[in-house]
Amino acid sequence: MDRLDNTIRPYAWGSTTAIPHLLGVEPTGEPQAEMWMGAHPGAPSRTERGTLVEVVDADPEKELGPAAVAKFGPRLPFLLKILAAGAPLSLQVHPNLAQAKEGYEDEERRNIPVDAPHRNYKDANHKPELICALTEFDGLCGFRDPLQAADLLDGLGVDSLKPYVDLLHAHPEDAALREVLTAILTADPEEMHHTVAEAAAACTRLGGDYAPYADIAHHYPGDPGVIAAMLLNHVRLQPGEALFLGAGIPHAYLNGLGVEIMANSDNVLRCGLTPKHVDVPELLRIVRFEAGDPGVLRPEASPDGEEVYETPIDEFRLSRYVLPEGGSAHDLTRATPQILLCTAGAVRAGEHELRPGRSVFVPAGEKAEVSGAGTVFRATVVV
Repeated sequence: MDRLDNTIRPYAWGSTTAIPHLLGVEPTGEPQAEMWMGAHPGAPSRTERGTLVEVVDADPEKELGPAAVAKFGPRLPFLLKILAAGAPLSLQVHPNLAQAKEGYEDEERRNIPVDAPHRNYKDANHKPELICALTEFDGLCGFRDPLQAADLLDGLGVDSLKPYVDLLHAHPEDAALREVLTAILTADPEEMHHTVAEAAAACTRLGGDYAPYADIAHHYPGDPGVIAAMLLNHVRLQPGEALFLGAGIPHAYLNGLGVEIMANSDNVLRCGLTPKHVDVPELLRIVRFEAGDPGVLRPEASPDGEEVYETPIDEFRLSRYVLPEGGSAHDLTRATPQILLCTAGAVRAGEHELRPGRSVFVPAGEKAEVSGAGTVFRATVVV
């Protein structure tokens, strides 16, 4: 197995302290938002054999296993991250596989450069993802019941929000949600800026259920995404709990440290809380206007001590082992590629000693045994 040297991405929303604290190093004072583990060409992990992209490309069947190559092609199909949000991320959705292929091919035909700021589809893949909290973790996930969203907006006492409140009482609920989100994103910018300022002041004054939106407005003053965020479920995960985010589900991470895994894609359509491009017509084509419970996941334990976060996705499978002091070793050998990540304590993986934030890549079929006292996350695929 290969010890991984991973890139930390300094996005502006990143925490300045969470990842350094996990790694046991001094903060630099700069935001450290995500640490990437995998073979994404934008920031592949490095090994003594070269980057993980180079390692996989040299012999896909040996590194990934014949079954994974047959199902997903000659590439590692997932990207594992440590994510540290110190401020809200953009409100966003991801396309399904058919939408991603269609959108990518269309933008290719129109010769839009992949790095163009107005391009929506960087690749032809979907981007389902799972976030598992390492600390208390706040996020937004999926639409609230429209009547609950109406009550939340109405409670602010802002006159310019009354039309949205009235729309949310209309039927059917999917049409009501669509109309309100469309109205928010296409409103006159100056009028919306004033509405957001009034709403933010009310959120600050009221506190309680409104406190998350006051914080969002502090980071994104005047952004229509502040109002759009109030249409969504606010979720506070406790350590070990997780959220699965499928195609078309609007979401945003607000604050906290977590382990994130996703299909290996960069496709994001933004709804707000960002200075970046917002393509409203394409966004409305992708969003699933369905209200419902966000569905907090808790791991399901197996007799061998593996705790699995069940999802309907084959490109990734995330589980964890919480290893007690003096416990026996666990054989994690598997016919598919794996990344093992330590998040607490001290874990031995093969010949490698792993402290929090350290990880290894295990080629398909290679002997993988873990022992020690700590927590190790296991990322692999389903074939």
